[in-house]
Amino acid sequence: MQDVIRGNFVQRLARFYVADWRGKLPAGPATVRRAFDSPIDSPPYPAGDWLYGGSPTIGVPDTTVYPLMTALKLQNSRTKVYGWAKGTYNQSTSHDNNYPLVFASAPNTARLHQVVTFIERLPDTVQNKHFDWGYHVTALYYGIDYRFTTTKGFLSGQLLVSNRTYGYDPLTEYVDLYFPVKDGLNIRVGRFLELPGLDTPLAPANYTMTRSLVYAAEPVTQTGVVATLKLNKQWIVQLGLTAGHDVAPWSSDHKPSLIACLNYSSATNHDNIYACANGINDGKYAYDNVQQYDVVWSHRFNAKWHIASEGWVMYQRDVPNVSQNVENPVPTESGTLGAMCAPGQLRCFAPEYALVSYLNREISPSLTVGFRADLLNDKKGQRTGTATKYTETTLYMNRYFGSTFLVQTDLRFDHSWDKLGYNNGKARNQLVGGISLVYRY
Repeated sequence: MQDVIRGNFVQRLARFYVADWRGKLPAGPATVRRAFDSPIDSPPYPAGDWLYGGSPTIGVPDTTVYPLMTALKLQNSRTKVYGWAKGTYNQSTSHDNNYPLVFASAPNTARLHQVVTFIERLPDTVQNKHFDWGYHVTALYYGIDYRFTTTKGFLSGQLLVSNRTYGYDPLTEYVDLYFPVKDGLNIRVGRFLELPGLDTPLAPANYTMTRSLVYAAEPVTQTGVVATLKLNKQWIVQLGLTAGHDVAPWSSDHKPSLIACLNYSSATNHDNIYACANGINDGKYAYDNVQQYDVVWSHRFNAKWHIASEGWVMYQRDVPNVSQNVENPVPTESGTLGAMCAPGQLRCFAPEYALVSYLNREISPSLTVGFRADLLNDKKGQRTGTATKYTETTLYMNRYFGSTFLVQTDLRFDHSWDKLGYNNGKARNQLVGGISLVYRY
């Protein structure tokens, strides 16, 4: 890569981007995989493998070369520093609020959503002969999106006390311990993203600019330990114990909570099913203490077409009634919502379920288009504040320039079926068009 990295730091950085955008980055050395071949291409998709949470993808080498590391002449280092910046603009028929559309909830405005820097070392999971280790530190996760990722106990006063528009969240901090057991065993300890899920708070790792209704109601992170055992190429099992959803172990709302997952890939790797029971405990009302049962199914039709779908059921018990139909109501915790209970009930059972499906078409190695359909039934309003069924449909297009600059555009229509769920309870329908720019370094 000498023709890319010669010169001083600024010149090496600039030459990396120019070569990347022109498709002229030199190919790296041939790599070995101990997993199925990638079913889809990345780019233009966020990942080439069917993903599972709580672990690196076991048996897949780390081949990514980042602009910043190249400019520092550290492109061969096991420890990598990388990140991105994301800004968006949307135009909406709502004027007060786009919620429950999240990560673009402010209508008719441009926002800085994320400036992210990670420091990371991935364990070598391609080999299966000896112990290895890795770690991941969020040096920076700043922007308006912190409002949707905050965990109680991790600098949460910025949101729960001060309600700042922009803030910093130490989103993911963990160590990985890899052991040569079966086809590979990884044990992750720390704060990590929820298992499973098609959407993520990490901007480049999503099919679309906006997040689904399914994601809007889901928790975001957990803090604890999760073990991922790859039995063979087709089967993976996971077990974990955490402090609960979106709470630190030192928070007053922490509860020992179980994670149990099973991941299966067909012999052709054209199908993948990932099922989890997530955050399971007594289920009594606390900060984001939902009991979640989630399934993700992905299918490859051919080299150009694939579909990815997710469905879940969640609930909490003994949620305070906020319907104003009871004397001396029980107060809710800061940062949480109560339930629309029957008259006279101080507390009640609050369930919800959701489904989403992404249909994707690769037009070229740099361009994809797709369609998303989505349903959320917030039966007691405990996730959105309005007890209603929501649906949304989105047409989206993603255009990569090289592997480092991504433009995403969405055209999205939302509808609430039982009550006025949009524009702060003033509208039943919402149409949003938007554009997102993601610059990776």
